[in-house]
Amino acid sequence: MKPPLTVAIVGSGPAGFYAAGALLSRDEFDVRVDMYERLPTPWGLVRFGVAPDHPQIKSVSSVFAKTASHDAFHFYGNVELGRDVTREELLDRYDAVLYAVGARADRSLGIPGEHLDGSVAAVDFVGWYNGHPDYADHEFNLQTKRAVVIGNGNVALDVARILCSPTERLATTDIADHALAALRHSSIEEVVVLGRRGPGQAAFTTLELRELPEFTESGVDVDPEQVLEAPDEATLPKLARRNLAVLRDYARSPAPRGARRMVLRFLRSPIELRGTDRVEDLVVGVNELRTTDDGRLMAADTGLREIIETGLVLRAVGYRGLPVAGLPFDNDRGVVTNDGGRVRDAEREYVTGWIKRGPTGIIGTNKKDAVETVATLLSDLSTGRLIRHSEGLRHAHADITAWLTDGRKDVVTEECWQRIDAFERDAGSIVGRPRVKLCQTSKLLAVAHGREIESQ
Repeated sequence: MKPPLTVAIVGSGPAGFYAAGALLSRDEFDVRVDMYERLPTPWGLVRFGVAPDHPQIKSVSSVFAKTASHDAFHFYGNVELGRDVTREELLDRYDAVLYAVGARADRSLGIPGEHLDGSVAAVDFVGWYNGHPDYADHEFNLQTKRAVVIGNGNVALDVARILCSPTERLATTDIADHALAALRHSSIEEVVVLGRRGPGQAAFTTLELRELPEFTESGVDVDPEQVLEAPDEATLPKLARRNLAVLRDYARSPAPRGARRMVLRFLRSPIELRGTDRVEDLVVGVNELRTTDDGRLMAADTGLREIIETGLVLRAVGYRGLPVAGLPFDNDRGVVTNDGGRVRDAEREYVTGWIKRGPTGIIGTNKKDAVETVATLLSDLSTGRLIRHSEGLRHAHADITAWLTDGRKDVVTEECWQRIDAFERDAGSIVGRPRVKLCQTSKLLAVAHGREIESQ
């Protein structure tokens, strides 16, 4: 009997799981998938990126759990590429390696004063309130009356919404306990969200925009002059026109202000962060929209300046992929260079998700993307472009497990993850929450392996 095609997937977020599902659903191919994750827990952005007050988006994890239950699927958490295993070791043991490592870095503003305390990346803040082990110990200045969020996408709205939301509401979610405690003592009264282009170019989804008053019990302030007249409206996509309608409702009838207020401002770019030891104010430039020769609308600086007093500035201007050692990398786009998911100038290596196309789309976008990569991989197999290991070099699942656990006591298998999942859910059920997250790697590993959690 011909042995199965063996594929290692590096990364256990949506892109990785969708790729695993696409591989295992092809009845005409016998495939074994081993998934590697540097953290002790799977699901990537579903666990650590989706805002805690959006549980319906997190429900996609049930799809991933179904994939993980497949007999030909195996999960290996707390195993990091470059630290615990090398790319060469994976290629030696698998017929193909598929990288779904996402885009972990943030984009900087590139302005003076960005180094000051109080100037932080939204990715750090999101990881902090979602209980990501890398960010659990971070601290943010919430003892300021005004926070500024720079960016006009859903991440910017998520951050602003969490800062404005009543903690009584957040206490019913799976927000990290340390974040909930800090937010309870927040002094923030106003959150300003700035976009460098106009309201018609904002990347919010309409639902996220419309739910702001309901979720935050806060007033939403929109300048009527920025939204009531939009000369380019007829040329805008349907999503932008829907967003404009919501923004106009806010401008005409501002939502009643609760404990906090959210301010949405457009045509504003950060110019400089000022302060002695930490951020004290933000200088912003006033922009206008101009049409380029190729028909694109660009924000152009008018030279006018405004000053916003603030002690906390969060940049939510996008994510950026990091190079994978040994693979070709497009530094401008922050992606591994590829053709339909096949790593360029490489053999038996593939990419999917943000490291393939850049940080665009929603979670579901990764499904189509993964299907494309898997189709490329299986086409390469059918045409002979993907040359499998010879019989004598094949590694059975037991061989892989023995190799990984040799000297590595804390590899997290699917069974180990189920222990973590059950522990968190049980802790949550006691206090009426979906789960209480373990946020330190040491605690996650203790539960995973049935050890007593040491107090910290």
